[in-house]
Amino acid sequence: MMTNALVFDIAHLLAGGLVLVSMMMLYQDRLYALLNVFALHSLVLTLSVAWQAFVQDAPHLYVTAGIALVFKAIIIPVALHRMIRQLGIHREIETVVGIGLTMIVGIGLVALAMVVMLRVTPEADPLAREDLAFALSVLLLGLLIMVTRRNAVSQIVGFMSLENGLVLAATGAKGMPLVVEISVAFSVLIAFIVIGVFLFRIRERFDTVDVRALDDFKGRRRK
Repeated sequence: MMTNALVFDIAHLLAGGLVLVSMMMLYQDRLYALLNVFALHSLVLTLSVAWQAFVQDAPHLYVTAGIALVFKAIIIPVALHRMIRQLGIHREIETVVGIGLTMIVGIGLVALAMVVMLRVTPEADPLAREDLAFALSVLLLGLLIMVTRRNAVSQIVGFMSLENGLVLAATGAKGMPLVVEISVAFSVLIAFIVIGVFLFRIRERFDTVDVRALDDFKGRRRK
C-alpha cells in the first residue's frame, strides 16, 4: 500500500510538470515546436488525471484521461500540423514582447498563483489545495500565451492549454461529473472545428493568419 507522502509526491510531480511544460510553451518561437510541446502538455495532463483517478478511486476520471490523450495529445496536434502545411502558414511565431520578458512575466504569474491559492484555501485537503495552485498557474500561463502571440494558431494552442488547467483543477478537486467532462471535451472539439474554418477564411481573405491583419482591415474600414 502506498504511503500518503508518495501519493502526494507523484501527484505534485505531475501537476508541477504541467506548469514546467507550460513554461516551455512560452519559450517556443516556431509553430511546429509549439505544437509538439502542447502534445507533451496534454500527455502530462493525461498522466496527472489518470493518477488522480487511481488515488481517488474514481473510474470516470480514466475517461477524462483517455479523452485528453486521444483528442489533445494526438488528434488536435496532428490536425494543426496538417492545417499549417495546407495553409502555408509562416512557421515562426511573432510575439508582442520578447521571449525573455515573457518568461519573466510567466514566472511572476506562477508565483502569484501559488501565493494566492495557498492563502485562500488553508482549510482545503492538502492534495487538492496544491493541485489547484498548479492548475491556476497553468491557466494563467495559457492566458499569457494567448496575449503575447500574434499568430492565430498559437493563440488556439494557448486557449487549449488554458483548458488543460481547468481540467487539472476539476480533477484535483475530487473530480467532476462524467457528463460535464464529456460536454467540455465536445465543446473544445466544436470550438476547434469552428476555429479551423475561421483560420481558412482569414488565410483566404488576408493571405496571412497574423491577427494584426484584422486590426489593419478594421482601421481601413473606419477611414
